[in-house]
Amino acid sequence: KLATARGLNQETCGSSLSHLLGLESTDEDDLYEALDWLIARQTRIENELAKKHLKEGALVLYDVSSTYFVRVASASPKGKTCPLASYGYSRDKKSGATPVGFPDLGNAHQERGKQQIVFGLLCNREGCPIAVEVFEGNTSDTTTMALQIEKVRHRFGLSRIIWVGDRGMITQTLINQEFSTREDLDWITALTAAQIKLLAEQEVIQLGLFDEQNLVEVESVDYPGERLIACRNPITAESRAQKREKLLQKTEEELEKIVQATLREKRALKGADQIGLRVGKVINKYRVGKFFELEITNNSFSYTRKPQGLKAAAALDGLYVIRTSVDTEVLDAPATVKAYKSLSQVEQAFRSYKTMDLKVRPIYHHLESRVKSHVFLCMLAYYVEWHMKQALAPILFDDEEGTPIDWDGVTPVKRSKKALSKARKKRTAQNLPVHSFSTLMADLGTITLNTIASKLEGADLTFLKITQPTPVQQKALDLLGVSLFVPSK
Repeated sequence: KLATARGLNQETCGSSLSHLLGLESTDEDDLYEALDWLIARQTRIENELAKKHLKEGALVLYDVSSTYFVRVASASPKGKTCPLASYGYSRDKKSGATPVGFPDLGNAHQERGKQQIVFGLLCNREGCPIAVEVFEGNTSDTTTMALQIEKVRHRFGLSRIIWVGDRGMITQTLINQEFSTREDLDWITALTAAQIKLLAEQEVIQLGLFDEQNLVEVESVDYPGERLIACRNPITAESRAQKREKLLQKTEEELEKIVQATLREKRALKGADQIGLRVGKVINKYRVGKFFELEITNNSFSYTRKPQGLKAAAALDGLYVIRTSVDTEVLDAPATVKAYKSLSQVEQAFRSYKTMDLKVRPIYHHLESRVKSHVFLCMLAYYVEWHMKQALAPILFDDEEGTPIDWDGVTPVKRSKKALSKARKKRTAQNLPVHSFSTLMADLGTITLNTIASKLEGADLTFLKITQPTPVQQKALDLLGVSLFVPSK
């Protein structure tokens, strides 16, 4: 907040924003007061956003992320920190969570990590943010979602909603506790890799199903009253098969060296423990050991591929399964897959949250209300950014024509001819340079308000002048509906 205050101060400002808004004398305390003012109005603002962007029967996208704290001694007296700050599973790998596959080292490990908060973002199906909520850093995904269901029902006054969440969000436990008892709530999620593997072993899913199409609905007694939509992306399948084959070949090259080492006449590699040590290093390096049959004795070593294991792995390449309670009459199979893939819009929002766009992290506040206000302010900033991107699409690399109507939801989306042309030529149809959102904002930032002072003897003439926008800058301003004007002194 100190940097923001300095950026607004008349003597240290980097833009004319403070002059236009009358904030030249703003200090750090004023900004903290503004945060306090904002958090007191979060509920009302979110209610209005929901009224504008959601309606009965709408798709609601929900996901969670986390961000970490930095403790500042001067801001946190006696070492105190925000009550929301806790050690937990880190979505950005910067907290004190225990990594998968490693032993839990308790407090010793946590001291080396960072405390964090969890925040859940709720968007409409286009990815427009509606609401955000902050939770303690050790809160589970499913716990946060149960609270969002109540928020949408009671605060937003919407009873019929289709919730879209990933496989870690909408779990069987959540389905049993929150969805199964309410006929007006539907959901869309995906199966885990283990669940898909089990369906393949039960032959509910077979490769032959995808000979003529990339998605097919299947049924399983393990999921009564639910729809399962099996999807196979042939491009992903081919990529994974090629990657696995390369790893297998690299592994065989290294294993063959060990075989030859056991056969050489001089200083042959001997001893099951020594041979096993060499083999283990190779297996751990390429991580495809489960596809090999290994035989180690005191003076020999041999290996062969496991054809059945490779066949089973190939059957799962590029495969994922959408699980939903939504009736076919409401959403057919392709529409359901597209709805699930809409979650990428929330992932994009989190990327904007955490990068140079919005800078949600790290968090320096230690008051709970100001941490919440900080995250909410970032959501509002992303709301503005989202709408700006929609308006500026003609001069951005984004595909302004959106998703093709005939997209099946499985294969990669084909970009429109206009988008391909922009990407290839780096120019629009009007021959204007194409930008990313960040570079366009930087370009617009070069428009300056200049103070012109006369140096003529006896003349005391001072006036303000705005630099002339370039063609692409003027196009951006027109798309945003913004007019430049010289402010009064």
